[in-house]
Amino acid sequence: MNTTQILNPTRPIWPSFSSSKSLSGDANCMEQLLLHCANAIESNDATLASSFLRALISRAASKSPAFAFLSLAATASISQKTLHRFSVIELAEFVDLTPWHRFGFIAANAAILDAVEGYSSVHIVDLSLTHCMQIPTLIDSMANKLHKQPPPLLKLTVIASDAEFHPPPLLGISYEELGSKLVNFATTRNVAMEFRIISSSYSDGLSSLIEQLRIDPFVFNEALVVNCHMMLHYIPDEILTSNPLRSVFLKELRDLNPTIVTLIDEDSDFTSTNFISSEQRQWYEADISWKIDNVVAKEGAERVERLEPKSRWLERMREAKFTGVGFGETAMTEVKTMLEEHATGWGMKKDVDDDNDVERFVLTWKGHSVMFASAWAPPN
Repeated sequence: MNTTQILNPTRPIWPSFSSSKSLSGDANCMEQLLLHCANAIESNDATLASSFLRALISRAASKSPAFAFLSLAATASISQKTLHRFSVIELAEFVDLTPWHRFGFIAANAAILDAVEGYSSVHIVDLSLTHCMQIPTLIDSMANKLHKQPPPLLKLTVIASDAEFHPPPLLGISYEELGSKLVNFATTRNVAMEFRIISSSYSDGLSSLIEQLRIDPFVFNEALVVNCHMMLHYIPDEILTSNPLRSVFLKELRDLNPTIVTLIDEDSDFTSTNFISSEQRQWYEADISWKIDNVVAKEGAERVERLEPKSRWLERMREAKFTGVGFGETAMTEVKTMLEEHATGWGMKKDVDDDNDVERFVLTWKGHSVMFASAWAPPN
């Protein structure tokens, strides 16, 4: 990584350090950590490399801004070498570690089940960060909870996007292999399933996906479900282009008259041009190396981490003429049960903007909002 992308060349570095002695000690320590981390990577010791990465990030975050920037730049570059490609089983175990993804899975699946009751065919467009990890649970629920028997035909469409900018977690098998596994799993649950891959790019607002959905033949009594799980913020925002691709995508999606759209994302603002005042960026710098590299070091089209706060996403959905759909008691109970399985500190609250608004779910960590789940549909 080129450190000039991060450091301000007009600002002197040395005055920010207390003394040459402390500088020497810090530099030597960071140098040793970097060397040990590089050696661990060379030896294919992922566990040891991860330990050194955590130590580097923790130490860098406690230093002066200039020292932190320099250290994080080196750390992020090394971390790119350690991005692991998960097997399906590994990814499922990774997703289960915290409520971060399961929160959205449970809320979205509950809303989808309510919306597709009575349909003979369900077409799900899965725009998901976690490569369809919520789909097996949804298949189980379709087989056991829907009143229609046999279960409806399930059609699943996924996006094959530019792998160079796909954020972690990364999948170690092709989507063709993944689709085969899902179809086989659905068969064991007596659910007929079709799997389709469409090449499309978030950088142009998923235009080829929208075009394909437009020309898909009409199917009687088929529900169209669009599941947006932590991926819509990879569509460029107004900072990159005068054409608001996020809003354009949502309006084009609305024109397709979907049965339900689920929108789950982080309640953060990475669109601010003021680096220092963006609290969410500073929080992420202490934990997630990939986001550090992309948020801090990349600009223009290369910076794909452009999160927006919940309030802005709700505004976009309303501008696209969607109306909110509330979550049922089953969803609330299942989310609360899931949170009880995890460490103290995770919580959930209901959120409404006004008396006429429907409730949304918000995932909290020690009282701070970190994720929201919402469901939307065209007006009746």
